[in-house]
Amino acid sequence: MSSLSYAAPTTVDEAVKLLAGASGLARVLSGGTDLLVQMRAGRLKPDLIVDTKKIPGIIGIRQENGGFVIGAATPGAEVEANEALKAVWPGLVEALDLIGSTQVQGRCSLAGNLCNASPAADSVPALFAAGAIAVVVGSNGKREVPVEQIPVGPGRTSLAKDEFILEFKLPPRPARSGDAYLRFIPRTEMDIAVVGCGISLTLDEKGVCTAARVALGAVAPTVLLVKSAADVLVGHTLDADTLARLDAAAQAAARPITDKRGTVEYRTKIAGVLARRVAAIAFDRAQGGTAGKVNGKAH
Repeated sequence: MSSLSYAAPTTVDEAVKLLAGASGLARVLSGGTDLLVQMRAGRLKPDLIVDTKKIPGIIGIRQENGGFVIGAATPGAEVEANEALKAVWPGLVEALDLIGSTQVQGRCSLAGNLCNASPAADSVPALFAAGAIAVVVGSNGKREVPVEQIPVGPGRTSLAKDEFILEFKLPPRPARSGDAYLRFIPRTEMDIAVVGCGISLTLDEKGVCTAARVALGAVAPTVLLVKSAADVLVGHTLDADTLARLDAAAQAAARPITDKRGTVEYRTKIAGVLARRVAAIAFDRAQGGTAGKVNGKAH
């Protein structure tokens, strides 16, 4: 049995070299709230853990070019405490804030949640809806990747062995924009989403949607970016007909499985219900309203 090695590099180059040179299974430690649980349960047995948290800039939030840059290992608690980010991207902040307990919030990160590649991850639909860009570093240098291209299956990503995410870029926000995230869970706290939905949109002066992104979680092997649902919103106000067509588009896109949290039929129905509820919150926020929810959960 091979022994476990641990390294905490202080530069990107050092981290990349460690990952590239690993002879066995290597894993990046961003927050560790998924990785350590999987190791303790015996489901994952890495030979090398590369802790990236000592790399300058990988923890922290800054405003840049009219948007925001969030370090890949920034804890959820730090994201939630950033009032400037919360004012512009409340849905994304609320989605990340749903991960685990107060203690977990001190460690969990956007990069960890994305690269764990769970279809039911809470922050990922909100990241997809936001149009976030992942800045990926590796032996071939730095590249920018739309977040929806990172997960490719349950527990699998498109990142090469020597690559990891350094930071996320959130685009500048036009006026009259809003986003929201909701999940449906069986219990009141700390449960895994039966379905999750994130929506980000922009309206014109008359309340007509001019741009939208809709993402669904826990209804397919990966979180889905649902263009057909976004297309239903664009060019319309949030009237009854638009809501009905959004519901239908979300249900049509859903490809869930039946498990202990719900049947295919149940989850498909919930996908449509959540899409309507999330759209209503996002529209309200884009118009300057204060629509919200209780801890990001559907009730």
